[in-house]
Amino acid sequence: MSRALRWLIPLAAIPVLALLAYGFRLNPREVPSPLVGRPAPAFALKTFAGQPVSLESLRGKVVVLNFWASWCYPSCYEEAPVLERGWQAWRDRSVVVLGVDIQDTDDKALKFVRDFQLSFPNAPDPSGKVSIDYGIYGVPETFFIDKQGRIRAKHVGALSEEVFRQHVERLSSESQGAAQR
Repeated sequence: MSRALRWLIPLAAIPVLALLAYGFRLNPREVPSPLVGRPAPAFALKTFAGQPVSLESLRGKVVVLNFWASWCYPSCYEEAPVLERGWQAWRDRSVVVLGVDIQDTDDKALKFVRDFQLSFPNAPDPSGKVSIDYGIYGVPETFFIDKQGRIRAKHVGALSEEVFRQHVERLSSESQGAAQR
């Protein structure tokens, strides 16, 4: 019996090691979101400027919904200028960039907004409900929502100008009913 136990322990470790090796090969940025293709969860927040903002009020526009935090360094610091440039380039073409600050203090978040001169709306998620509804597990995470309010893409990590442009161009060029087909 002791001879069998001597072989059983190493043999039992093989499937565990194989599973670990497989997991280390995966890129967490490529983990698909179950929300893609579904209606975006509704929310209503108040921006740092005190203005109400809701997903419903943005219907008919492409929405770039970005979850961020002031403590998210370097990724949020790298993408903040990309989001601002995207907002400046696309805001007159029915595209809205909306930042949602999570797990942060208002003072630090407002400093971040000022430091990067962000002119697009940013709102805190003080209860965490919006980030939970969207399944956020880290920052930054960005959702691209079509004119009908459906999540069409999710990006984990800092956005590049190319990724921003590709998604926004595709969604902006779709007719109002194209995504529902």
